[in-house]
Amino acid sequence: MDTRADDTGRDRVVIIGGGPGGYEASLVAAQLGADVTVVDSDGLGGSAVLTDCVPSKALIAIADSYGGLSDTAESLGITATREGQRPIDIVRVNQRVKQLATAQSGDIGRRLAAESVRVITGTGRLAGPGHVIARTGAPGAEQEEDLVADVVLLATGAHPRVLADAVPDGERILDWTQLYELPQLPDRLVVIGSGVTGAEFAGAYQALGSQVVLVSSREQVLPSEDNDAAGVIERAFTSMGMQVLSRSRAASVERTADGVLVRLTDGRSVEGSHALLAVGSIANTADLGLAESGVRTDEAGFIVVDRVSRTSQRGVYAAGDCTGVSMLASVAAMQGRIAMFHALGDAVQPLSLRSVSRNVFTIPEIATVGVSEAEVAEGGLGAVTRMLPLAGNPRAKMLGITEGFVKIIARRGSGTVLGGVVVAPRASEMIHALSLAVKDHLTVDQMASAFTVYPSLSGSTAEAARQLHRAVAERDRIG
Repeated sequence: MDTRADDTGRDRVVIIGGGPGGYEASLVAAQLGADVTVVDSDGLGGSAVLTDCVPSKALIAIADSYGGLSDTAESLGITATREGQRPIDIVRVNQRVKQLATAQSGDIGRRLAAESVRVITGTGRLAGPGHVIARTGAPGAEQEEDLVADVVLLATGAHPRVLADAVPDGERILDWTQLYELPQLPDRLVVIGSGVTGAEFAGAYQALGSQVVLVSSREQVLPSEDNDAAGVIERAFTSMGMQVLSRSRAASVERTADGVLVRLTDGRSVEGSHALLAVGSIANTADLGLAESGVRTDEAGFIVVDRVSRTSQRGVYAAGDCTGVSMLASVAAMQGRIAMFHALGDAVQPLSLRSVSRNVFTIPEIATVGVSEAEVAEGGLGAVTRMLPLAGNPRAKMLGITEGFVKIIARRGSGTVLGGVVVAPRASEMIHALSLAVKDHLTVDQMASAFTVYPSLSGSTAEAARQLHRAVAERDRIG
């Protein structure tokens, strides 16, 4: 056993997990002068870089480009159609996707090395306050190292949830981490779950040429998103030829001779060549020594933290998907930074989920920030809403965009922007203006008075703000 301690008086920080929460925290801690060690088992960048955000969004970008020559092409004067295109080579697509993920992970490693962050490839476990056991080496030849820490950050992420009667085999029954090993494009892909992950992959594979069946347990896809936005996406799915089974729940998935059979709880069954499980995530908190070290978890196994990422044990912080606060890489990174700012005595602003911008990378995308229209409808918020369809936007007409909108939610009276929704190609880029407005409490008049490029999709954001000018002043108006 090797005990490492810093004799220079620097704070010793040990981080378990090298995903966004872990590596961003390590950079902040190093820049604040701490001696930093990251214990990582899955590769720097974690699932966000290696099996989730980077590869999935790269795949979706390819699908978007490939599917761009669709029925819309004719109206733009493009005579080539999908029928004239070469079939997608999914093996080459997956190779590119994995290369991008590996390159990004390498970039992170070089950045950590430049900041003198020590990286241990192995697993970490709490061994009481101020101690982490790092285990390295192959099974049967493991070595242990006792790391002494003034601050510990747990950033171990989460993994896909599976159904008891639908266990992934990596060949026909898949979770979203296994898609990039497919030797051929699925002929008929049954996607189980219509949340963000399920909807993103369903849209991507339909655009790539698969026939997709989306099994949705709710009345509408993307049940946690803005209702109008989800409606746009479901219409886009059906217009692409996707089969959406609403109010349906999978009971089991079994292999057949040449595919899968998905049995639904209502007695129906769906056949496919492959099945994708997208039914949520489970925190990677087993075997971390949490209970023995006094770190509290909730009933689902997520680590309980406050707004500055503290756990129930002094000196132990947590960030990212293992906390269940928000399954977003951006939130994980912010939680990690906040943890280090707080632990090492720097100025800190507690996490505010109200200012978090979120995006669903469907085709088109959905981007949201701040208060939702559903929260307004539930009462307690004196707010008004304006939704401006993109169909009337001149830039949208040039691009052949017929669906999508900009929605702004503002406080009645003051006109302060409380929230917003954008449904459009590259909505993830357009939402930034609304994110700034929510964060800095800007008014719709301030947004409306800022110049936008003509013609541009962002012009609809300013126009929606202008249309709210009178509405926010009418205190008795119903939003």
